[in-house]
Amino acid sequence: MPATHLTTSALAALFALASSSSGLLTNPIRTRISRDIKTPDPVPQSGIDEAVSLMSTGRMYRYNVPNAEESVVSQCEVEIAEYTGHKYCVALNSCGSAIMLMMKCAGLQPGDEVLSNAFTFGAVPSAIEHAGGKAVYVESDYNHVMDVDDLEKKLVEYPNAKFCLISHMRGKVADMDAVKAACDRHDVVLLEDCAHSLGVSWKGKHTGHVGKACAISSQSYKMINSGEGGFLLTDDPQIAAKCAVYAGAYEGLAGKHLTVPGPEVFADLPTQIPNYSLRMSGIAAAVIRPQILTLDERREKYNRRYAFVTKNLVQRKGHLLSIPTNTPGMTPVHDSLQFNLSHKITDDQVQTFLDECSAHGLPVELFGHKTNARNFVNWGFAPAEDPLPLTAKMLTRACDVRLPLMWDDEDFETMVDVICESLDAALES
Repeated sequence: MPATHLTTSALAALFALASSSSGLLTNPIRTRISRDIKTPDPVPQSGIDEAVSLMSTGRMYRYNVPNAEESVVSQCEVEIAEYTGHKYCVALNSCGSAIMLMMKCAGLQPGDEVLSNAFTFGAVPSAIEHAGGKAVYVESDYNHVMDVDDLEKKLVEYPNAKFCLISHMRGKVADMDAVKAACDRHDVVLLEDCAHSLGVSWKGKHTGHVGKACAISSQSYKMINSGEGGFLLTDDPQIAAKCAVYAGAYEGLAGKHLTVPGPEVFADLPTQIPNYSLRMSGIAAAVIRPQILTLDERREKYNRRYAFVTKNLVQRKGHLLSIPTNTPGMTPVHDSLQFNLSHKITDDQVQTFLDECSAHGLPVELFGHKTNARNFVNWGFAPAEDPLPLTAKMLTRACDVRLPLMWDDEDFETMVDVICESLDAALES
């Protein structure tokens, strides 16, 4: 009997805590995640072995080899180009460098206006500023892609704009046929930021083929992980040659590349444009190469888990949130989760929801948070000069959650529970 009495008392205390407003964040009955949401994909052992072997020789500089065929960076460029279907590829120290060089190699001059997404990562307007351009922002919609109607409007309002840099933020692709048609009508060069869209296709071809050139990333949280790194990809020989020289192919070093045009295209470029020393190291290329082989396998795993999470979220809380819709024609890679909370939820309740998720082991980011680098109001170095009401409103309810590959399937069941329970707690607060 005493044991029964103690158990009943304990249960009563637990229920009292669960029902008290002050106990929401510490309620022991609530679901909790114990895994690290920022767990990156590990480097396969073969990549580690190749990197160690490279370090043992000391030949980590991409050009410290007798010929292009023996360069691990050149081999990596070949494999990336084969995967995406591009003719030319130049490996760089970051995707930010790739985006910056892409604009300079496409002909951007100091002060040129560049149309770009109002919703993207701050590295994109930073690259525009780095290249000497002036960013002009185009609205993004609730599917988290560039609004084509506003693109047409901005093309008319900014007749001197010569470039459109579209960002496939979080792997979401706009109607690229409509984007390209609008750019062509106004004689604007289209370029693609594919940092988040490695493995994503548009109408059967890898992203990055509608524009004149594209950039992909191998930063730690992307589909290939070298800590930092990026690639410029194009079918345009002039862009490829200029990029290689800007990156550091001085004198005759272009001959140690496998995925650039011939010497007749380079001509006197090494003496006419500066060397910014933005090359990828052999160590980065070594750890990237085996990851290319598993891209499709990992895409299937990501998409299966994403389908489970989104289906269950909509079934349980579809009246409180919505999932961005993929544009018809794209084949996605869902390596992260985005959802839009209902505007019926107040700003205070949104913050409570974020606090609840965090307190129970699941950091959920709000794209519109005052500290988020994806919120255009934080780009003081390249501020928006036009109102962006659609993007601003969307960002106040747009949430972002990683889907770590190394988690177990059961962890995503827990993720759904934490999100749903946190929404309940926020609405009850």
